[in-house]
Amino acid sequence: MGKISVGILGATGMVGQTLVRLLEKHKWFEVTELAASDRSSGKSYGEIMKGRWSISPEMPKYAEEMVIKECNPDLRCDVVLSALDSSVALEIENKFAKAGYAVSSNAKNHRMENDVPLLIPEINPDHLALIDMQRKKRGWKGFIVTDPNCSTIHMCIALKPLFDSFGLERISVTTMQAASGAGYPGVPSLDIIDNVIPFISDEEDKLENEPLKIFGSISGSGVINAGFRVSASCNRVPVRYGHTESISVKLSRKTDREEVIATLKKFSPLSGMGLPSAPRRSVVYSEVENRPQARFDALVEGGMASVVGRLRKCNVLDYKFTVLGHNLIRGAAGAALLNAELLKVKGYI
Repeated sequence: MGKISVGILGATGMVGQTLVRLLEKHKWFEVTELAASDRSSGKSYGEIMKGRWSISPEMPKYAEEMVIKECNPDLRCDVVLSALDSSVALEIENKFAKAGYAVSSNAKNHRMENDVPLLIPEINPDHLALIDMQRKKRGWKGFIVTDPNCSTIHMCIALKPLFDSFGLERISVTTMQAASGAGYPGVPSLDIIDNVIPFISDEEDKLENEPLKIFGSISGSGVINAGFRVSASCNRVPVRYGHTESISVKLSRKTDREEVIATLKKFSPLSGMGLPSAPRRSVVYSEVENRPQARFDALVEGGMASVVGRLRKCNVLDYKFTVLGHNLIRGAAGAALLNAELLKVKGYI
């Protein structure tokens, strides 16, 4: 059987570039269309990206001569992976879904809509049931599935085994987010060098609300949010790739440190599913006292895992620990790609 044809919307940005790289020689998917803004359409990808390609030493050869199209639902593909900016994503993604495309989106616009899956395959694959509700409610031939905010993804992956084994009541998280999370060219150098910026627009709201939907349960009208509470503080730091998060949790059931660590280490819900982009271990626990670190650990499992370390007792809640994850790979492009792979396995594409 031939590969499934895929288009990338917003192909010139950092997330779009990462998708172009991740889809090179993919087992199931073949990129047949690249789309971006009107300014880029009609030109080759290599021409537009000359001097702008920024996520690896070389651009994949297959993409160089591809002509960039406008983001209109007449692309020659069955699936679109959207790396569009939120300022334009809502209208464009709606048009594609209405026209019959399967849309796996990285944009924030649809995340909290009650008939749209906010999907992390390790946590809530059952939320794909919302697709049938979405199609019926909106009269669409296609559908939209979204991945969460980059920091939300890595926090939730680390929290899932704790949620299942012990229950969660309260979570406090402080993030130290890489400069690349702001896109290219990102934060001005004179703002971020030798500095920490204690504000990222909308980030704290996403971290406090998205997990409630992700861990929620499906009902006849959509999603019933989980009952725990999250308090978040978000900071931008002078790191290129890799978001670091300091997390404290209040558990519903008392346990000891050794059991918590053992629970984290054995968490590998995607093993055996055959998803090409899935990490062997979704959570990688480090025993080294000063790890994880962005410099050394952001690319663990190809950047698709959440690396956890420094688990210890918390004097205010129960336990505290550090989580690190690659913000462009599992936090964005890789998440949209993994969601598309799950959609294939589950028969939606």
